[in-house]
Amino acid sequence: MTENKTLTPEEQEDIMTSLLHKEGCWVDWGKACQKLQQTGVKSQEIFEKTGLQTSQQNLVIVASQVYESLVKEGAQEDLLSYYQGPRSDVLYEFRILNHQERLAAALLAKEKQLDVDGASSVAKAIKHFSHLSQPPTGFTLHPGDAVAYQHWKNARQKKTLADKARLIAEGLKFAYSSTARQLIEQLLTEAADSSSTQNAPLLPIYRLETDEELPCILPVAGTFPLNVQHLDNIPILELVDPFGVTKISQGIELVCIPSWQVVLKAQHPAVIFCKSEDLPKQTSTKSEDLLIVVDLAVKEWNINHYFLVLEDDRLKLKWFNCAPSNQILGQLLLILRPKKILDEGNLTEPWQMDD
Repeated sequence: MTENKTLTPEEQEDIMTSLLHKEGCWVDWGKACQKLQQTGVKSQEIFEKTGLQTSQQNLVIVASQVYESLVKEGAQEDLLSYYQGPRSDVLYEFRILNHQERLAAALLAKEKQLDVDGASSVAKAIKHFSHLSQPPTGFTLHPGDAVAYQHWKNARQKKTLADKARLIAEGLKFAYSSTARQLIEQLLTEAADSSSTQNAPLLPIYRLETDEELPCILPVAGTFPLNVQHLDNIPILELVDPFGVTKISQGIELVCIPSWQVVLKAQHPAVIFCKSEDLPKQTSTKSEDLLIVVDLAVKEWNINHYFLVLEDDRLKLKWFNCAPSNQILGQLLLILRPKKILDEGNLTEPWQMDD
């Protein structure tokens, strides 16, 4: 309705009263709201006098215009009666279509008993279909095929069988022509065939990111107390890149520690186990097992380091403030304490978290 006719106060009041009491159906309300707005009545005033919010006024006005276009296109009475029910929101979605498309969409929505979300999808599919220069192969101009085509197209882009199956089911629901149905069913067959072929699992590939992640393999000389003979025949292990493969003789004890830089620089590293009281100075009142690494290749004194020397026929760790008379057998590189584990059983049990 485009006529801009001035209403008398009495006519305006009658229309307001009719809207207040919700007389007629929503089509009548839309026409009434449009008539009031065209004569200069603000939507806020309509809301205050009738309870119809601005958004509701806009919806019923637009939907009633779509309804009138159905009438002009010669819609059957049963279709018009169907939409006179509480379906203004469904017709509102068809506002983006031309008159012929609105009638076709309205018939399809009635046939499939679509709600507002379904109507919105139908309207968008028909609008998109109308922009194509010609119908895609296998699909017709029928609105059902237009919707089916959109679902078929989307299903082809999905990766998982569940997503494909959902869209294929929707496409079959709307497909009108037998050729469209065949295309969609073919897509279902292809999806089922591809899912029946079990894909190989991902390979468990890891990459070493730092040197410390690669263990450093060291020969063990023994446990204090030791004598100088225990240092005989300590091999120099040659590691082959890229994974540090080494060959050892039988009877050689080995230990692995992280590949710290101070150890990697050693020319002839060896491991000795001792107690904390075997250290040249006490670091703790608690006795504990320690792992020490010495470089047997270092024979020269340096005031900044501790050294392995022979004293009273026993190997000992010493610090000297000047060059010692004792023969230096190696330089102390590091002292390693054992890892603290409060409950070793926790390492093999799955983590548990409170809800």
